[in-house]
Amino acid sequence: MAVGLLALSQAAAHAQQGDDEVTPAVQRLYAQANAASQNGDDASAIEKYRSIIKLAPHLAAAYNNLGVLYFNQHDFQHASQILKRGLELNPDMPTAVAILGMSYVQLGADEKAEPLLRRALSANPKDDRVEMMLARLLINARKLEEAANHLNNFLARNPKDQEGWYLLGKTYLQLSENSLKKINEIDPNSMVAHEIAGEIDESMHNYDLALVEYQKAVDMAPHMPGTHMHMGDAYWYIGKWQSAQTEFKAELTNDPNNCMAHWKLANSMLEANDSSEEALSQLNSSLERCPTLMQARVDRARALVRLGRQPEALPDLLMAEKDTPSEPTIHFLLANVYRSQGKSSEAQEEMRTYGTLQREASAAVAKQAGDSSAIKSKAQ
Repeated sequence: MAVGLLALSQAAAHAQQGDDEVTPAVQRLYAQANAASQNGDDASAIEKYRSIIKLAPHLAAAYNNLGVLYFNQHDFQHASQILKRGLELNPDMPTAVAILGMSYVQLGADEKAEPLLRRALSANPKDDRVEMMLARLLINARKLEEAANHLNNFLARNPKDQEGWYLLGKTYLQLSENSLKKINEIDPNSMVAHEIAGEIDESMHNYDLALVEYQKAVDMAPHMPGTHMHMGDAYWYIGKWQSAQTEFKAELTNDPNNCMAHWKLANSMLEANDSSEEALSQLNSSLERCPTLMQARVDRARALVRLGRQPEALPDLLMAEKDTPSEPTIHFLLANVYRSQGKSSEAQEEMRTYGTLQREASAAVAKQAGDSSAIKSKAQ
């Protein structure tokens, strides 16, 4: 990290003794050091500042600048020693505080670094480098809530920073793991514990184990909203449409306004080639409650097409296409609707788009498989 250097007068003004030491010889050395630094010759600049410190041992700005140069050279040991001395002479050097804190982090001295980074961030709350380093330090110290706060502050200023989003996700994951441990400590056989265990298994696509855990939760709380939804989801993911329908219906008995349950019940009906009329009724109920649920709009269009009511499907499909233009199914259904209306050119265009998107999806899967095989073949 390249950091600007202080003019000698900036720190000398805080100490009369340092001011007295700014002789013509010191000023000449400073000019030479500054020129060397601007030309990228940090080694020469370091030697000039070392000479300045010999002539002016109380000149805090010289310590600041020498410490910055050492830091930029990744010589964190010397940087920390020099900056510590500079701050003893003049505590009011925010750059020195920040660089000293970051040097301590690089040296593994987190306990020394933390108060300095906090102090630096207090002086400049928008210092991205300091805030990120403090967040990392807090994560390592298991101060996760505070780390998340700093990462959210950083991301508010840098919304496209991928590392920041990764660290925030990692922090929330660790907080979640801590919560799960606490739940199991309280009662590992509770309904909540079984639901969470099922969710973890489901996230790893281990649906057999997920179903076991979800069934235990259902047995313990059959009338609690959410228990049957979890069971239904697990059946839905593995294509057990009749079992999924049973669970989604049970969920709707417990929670009639669950728009996701209405949609997934209808989707299971369509996938099982059951009554399109019943599916349409469930989809209408879903969209009455959640009009922005685009999956339900696509399925409602699918049900209407099956019922021969293509013109009624068009508004849902156009809305879904605007929201997710890369979904192939939407274009396939649009082609069907346009064909029923005698719009052959529009239907052909939608089929071309459908074909292109399908090929792109297949190519992406094939590339991923090829990359995986190539990596495995190199493994020893």
